[in-house]
Amino acid sequence: MLSQVFLLSPRGDTLIFKDFKGNVPKTSTETFFRKAKFWDGEGRDAPPAFTVDGVQYLHVKVGGLYWVASTRENVSPSLVLELLLRMYWICRDYFGYVSEEMVRKNFLLVYELLDEIIDYGLPQNSSTERLKQFIMMEPVAVKQRLGGGGRAGLKLPGGATGPTEVIKSVLDTDRTGAKEEIFVDIVEKLTAIFDASGHQKSSSIVGAIQIKSYLSGNPPIRLGLSENLILGRRDSRMQQSSAYGSDTDVVVLDTYSINEGVDAERFDAERVLELAPPDGHFALMNYRSSRSFRPPFRVYPLVEDDMYAGDKLTLYLRLLAEYPASKTASGVEVTVPLPRSVQRVHCETGEQCSATVLPACLQHAPNESKLLALPGRGVFEQSAEWRERERKLVWSIKNLRGGQEHTLRCRLTVDQGSVESTKRDYGPIMLQFVLPGKPSASGLDVRYMKILKDEKNYAPSRWFRVVAMANSYQIRPH
Repeated sequence: MLSQVFLLSPRGDTLIFKDFKGNVPKTSTETFFRKAKFWDGEGRDAPPAFTVDGVQYLHVKVGGLYWVASTRENVSPSLVLELLLRMYWICRDYFGYVSEEMVRKNFLLVYELLDEIIDYGLPQNSSTERLKQFIMMEPVAVKQRLGGGGRAGLKLPGGATGPTEVIKSVLDTDRTGAKEEIFVDIVEKLTAIFDASGHQKSSSIVGAIQIKSYLSGNPPIRLGLSENLILGRRDSRMQQSSAYGSDTDVVVLDTYSINEGVDAERFDAERVLELAPPDGHFALMNYRSSRSFRPPFRVYPLVEDDMYAGDKLTLYLRLLAEYPASKTASGVEVTVPLPRSVQRVHCETGEQCSATVLPACLQHAPNESKLLALPGRGVFEQSAEWRERERKLVWSIKNLRGGQEHTLRCRLTVDQGSVESTKRDYGPIMLQFVLPGKPSASGLDVRYMKILKDEKNYAPSRWFRVVAMANSYQIRPH
């Protein structure tokens, strides 16, 4: 099915190359990188699947690297992309984290893993647990550069880091007797569309309960989810939702899928997930909810004419963090596409407003806000950048505590006579962020977790985390 699988660095260096069939030129790595790097000449990313000279290229970019498969056959893109992601997770399970240096130091082990995962171009095995039976080579340790005592942050736009991630190999426990641990993450990706007034037009949540298990002997675990959980619109509990309190207290999942090792009938009856977890990372449950949620951010855009110059406009962006002050979002990035009529952009940031004075700030007109230069590191770190080649204005805030408001003012110099068209053509505004902390946007929660191992003084460490991320968070000003 697959002709080649290769791994490229961000600069296009070939780290791993495996040719299964010999029916695709060896120069495919250069062809792919040249096409992906300069997809349309405007800085946009290449799609996950594209064709060049009769060869299909399918890729994902994770861990800062390109994971690529090529073929001349008609294959399922979703299957191949899922396989590439599984290869990344398998490498993470073995190495603890994936980086260019880690792959270079362990390239022999990566080739050995590839030989077991794919045989003559056909996927054979993508289970970390089963691969451990056949892989004899041990990974070479590489010192983690991000610090943090064995944990590191999610890599975000602008170089910021998000909530801590687990940096640990599945082989650690067997080799060193390291402390046994299990990590349970509820990760939700939010999709929302707002108008210029901040009204939420549509929303949905795609989430997953992800587990990273480092328990010797793979003892069964039992997770109890929210008692007020309703599975699908036809769930009989939907008709009795008043029994669980107000309608807003009910957690409704429109669709869901659970790991094949879970007893589905028991889950439907008791909202309990029980299975023997394999080593490493796996998804215990995936779900989707179309119920409205309280948006963590609102962005209010406004464009005004410049009274002193006919070829200038002033763009105001007001960002409100509408989550509790106990939470801090990282990697906040507001992206505003601007039309070709915009020639130059000059930005200034506004003073932040604490939660106590937030209502007063909301009453101010944007042109009455006091504008300041970029504050120092002692307050918070932010930057505004005009990427002319991409035609995007990018406003980044490294860490943003809840209950705060920030303002960005930009002077736009536009082509003569294009003021009105520029007002109509900018946007939609996109927002990226990572926001850790309970409660989850959907309301889903893990009530308890039990490790079913009958052994005296057995007390492994258990870690729980809830993270909300932007999937497609848009503000449409028109």
